[in-house]
Amino acid sequence: MEYEQLARQIINDVGGVNNVINLVHCATRLRFKLKDESKANSENLKNTSGIITVVKSGGQFQVVIGNHVTDVFNTINEIYKLKQNDEQADTSVTSTEGSTTKKENLLNKFIDIVSNIFTPALGPLAAVGIIKGVLALCLVLHWLDKTSGTYKILDAAGSGMLYSLPIILAYTSAKKFNGSPFTVMAIAAALIHPSMIEAFNASTQPNAVTEYFMGIIPITYINYSSSVIPIIFAGWVSCKLEHVFSHFLHSAIKNLATPFLCIIITVPLTFLLIGPITTYLAEALAAGYTILYNFIPAIAGFLMGGLWQVFVIFGLHWGFAPVMMNNLTILGADTMLPLLIPAIFGQVGACLGVVLRTSNPQLKTISGSAALTGFFGITEPAVYGVTLPNRRPFIFACISGAIGGCIIGMYQPAVYSFGMASIFSFLQMIPETGIDDAVITAVIATLISTVLAAFLTYFFGLKPAPESKSNNDITLDSPQTKNREKPQIILNPQVNIFSPLAGKVIPLNQVHDETFACELMGKGIAIEPVGNCVISPVNGVIESIFKTKHAIGIRSDEGAEILIHIGIDTVKLEGMHFTAHCEVGSIVSIGDPLVSFDAQAIQQAGFELTTPVIITNSEKYKDIRAITTDAVDEQSPLLTLKLA
Repeated sequence: MEYEQLARQIINDVGGVNNVINLVHCATRLRFKLKDESKANSENLKNTSGIITVVKSGGQFQVVIGNHVTDVFNTINEIYKLKQNDEQADTSVTSTEGSTTKKENLLNKFIDIVSNIFTPALGPLAAVGIIKGVLALCLVLHWLDKTSGTYKILDAAGSGMLYSLPIILAYTSAKKFNGSPFTVMAIAAALIHPSMIEAFNASTQPNAVTEYFMGIIPITYINYSSSVIPIIFAGWVSCKLEHVFSHFLHSAIKNLATPFLCIIITVPLTFLLIGPITTYLAEALAAGYTILYNFIPAIAGFLMGGLWQVFVIFGLHWGFAPVMMNNLTILGADTMLPLLIPAIFGQVGACLGVVLRTSNPQLKTISGSAALTGFFGITEPAVYGVTLPNRRPFIFACISGAIGGCIIGMYQPAVYSFGMASIFSFLQMIPETGIDDAVITAVIATLISTVLAAFLTYFFGLKPAPESKSNNDITLDSPQTKNREKPQIILNPQVNIFSPLAGKVIPLNQVHDETFACELMGKGIAIEPVGNCVISPVNGVIESIFKTKHAIGIRSDEGAEILIHIGIDTVKLEGMHFTAHCEVGSIVSIGDPLVSFDAQAIQQAGFELTTPVIITNSEKYKDIRAITTDAVDEQSPLLTLKLA
């Protein structure tokens, strides 16, 4: 399986399968709920090929994968067979172990609940939102008529999920609250039953008669289609009741009695109490947002456009999803989503600026791919892979997003269906009356953000990489000038290998390359370097130099065969940023320069510099022992080899 090794690495570095309480995924991230986050190895994950970064936010341990997150998620599920709450696989997985013991603050709990409830439905919701936007454009261009059968079918495709949103959120809410999804879905179905919609319509007519439940309690009929908040609260109540009934009822009857009691209690309770209270809460939330937005829309746009990607980094953006969906339900339109589009395209522009500016092929490829995904509203590859590591592009993108958001705020466009901020959002802004100035301004403001971010990044975003030193720049003696005669190999009972680099020593099994970590090439040690030149660790002869100059083989006078591999996967650089100062057959002494490299450029290209030092003929030695496990200087003792 293509992603099997990565899947196993991730589960191992989050503390093992027994440390996983829950796992969901969104467009780019695996979102773990862990028992004990201290057991997770964030640094190992960040340095693993195929992982963009790790984020801890909202009570979740988030592993940012990028566009292949679904493949990795499915592979994890296939390998570990993690227990699910039902037989149909969706985007949630629950482990076979218990619950977390760590207390979370209220904000983290809120973000965790919201993200788990809305994440599984986000993709389809965005898709149907695009359908609604395309239909609006077709009406404006007179390509379709509302009375046509084509329009009716496509409108059903775009509106059906939104109308049935309570049933969808019932399922995800039950999964989050550890209850039966189908019980909560039955409650949601009752809320949007045609007879209840008909009763609501009748209650809005003049001289409507008040109806009573059990002849005592007056009923307030509300149209719950497309609603968000009521079913989440109703689902929470139902799941709590389910836990109580499952605990006290006899096993012979609880499978039937538990859902019966949950439904027969929660449905009337929702119509009589939960529904009206949460509806008033939703209306108050929408009214409060409208007041704040209308106070100074330009400032709202400036703040949202400038800070949105910061919210994304910390996972706080999920807190705004219910507000946007609630605006659509209560107000019929949402003015928050348009403010976020310049923030998305600011990151796109910054990536385009990097593509145009950098001469590094690896960074150019990553930036181009990230810009493309950004057009469709997915910015994690851009943020974590390009702009944030280089800092200034991220800042320029946020500034550009703030300016674009400010302009959009002044004209107050709105979207009429839910979705992610992306290039398709402009379609969702088109009102039934046709394209207006607000829509045109949103497009212009987004273009300004994109071009400004690209301009600033191109001219000021990347620090110039220091030029690699040529052979003439090396101040140490070149091995080619040595007059030492080629020695005969003498197998000494003990051989000392000195350090070819200054840096931090790490065990070989912590290297993020299975070939080295599993000692397939031989035993040894690895160094995280602080310098930019590899020197000879022994007196000996150069046996091999890779044409990409990232690795070199030496045979010592005592017969030890040593491989020095500069960085992980740096063969992909095809020799860029490496300069060799010796050749095959060169006789070298301890301290002679072998290969110099541009450390900053290599890291900017997305590669780590961990350098394994391997004894490739390890089978000849009964003991290969590291002399130090801490920091080491050049030419300091590193390894001791004892003959078998």
